[in-house]
Amino acid sequence: MLVLGIDPGSRITGYGVIRSLAGRNEYVASGCIRIQGEDLAERLRQVYAGVSEIIETYRPEEFAIEQVFMARNADSALKLGQARGVAIVAAANQALPVFEYSARKVKQSVVGAGGADKVQVQHMVSHLLKLPGLPQADAADALAIALCHAHARSSLLSLAMAHRGQGGRWR
Repeated sequence: MLVLGIDPGSRITGYGVIRSLAGRNEYVASGCIRIQGEDLAERLRQVYAGVSEIIETYRPEEFAIEQVFMARNADSALKLGQARGVAIVAAANQALPVFEYSARKVKQSVVGAGGADKVQVQHMVSHLLKLPGLPQADAADALAIALCHAHARSSLLSLAMAHRGQGGRWR
């Protein structure tokens, strides 16, 4: 299963693609969509075009994205929400299932602590995916989102298998 993780932003949108199979995750690709210009509509178009191109190139089967958190600056939070929205539309236009995770959940899943900083996330992503060096911070966050989804998916499948022998009912 190929998973695309997106760390949305109106200036830099990170992406990470991993292959997840039987609880093992391997690195496929990562990077950043660097947004140019000051016009918000044009920047959002660039996010949409960049995410669409990544989807067309790697053909992921699932799409995971970070949820919006409330920042101190309402204007920044609104722009982040709009960048998230166009990234989700790019995935929805390709009929990809979309999964959303809070920043705290992503950090907990990858680092083990919901309050981890960016450097800790970079180190753990590099370690978990056996990368030769540290990925750029936004790409590392996107890979962490993809890993979080892979872990959540794996946990749900394990839970479903454990309950399978109980007459197919959740108890």
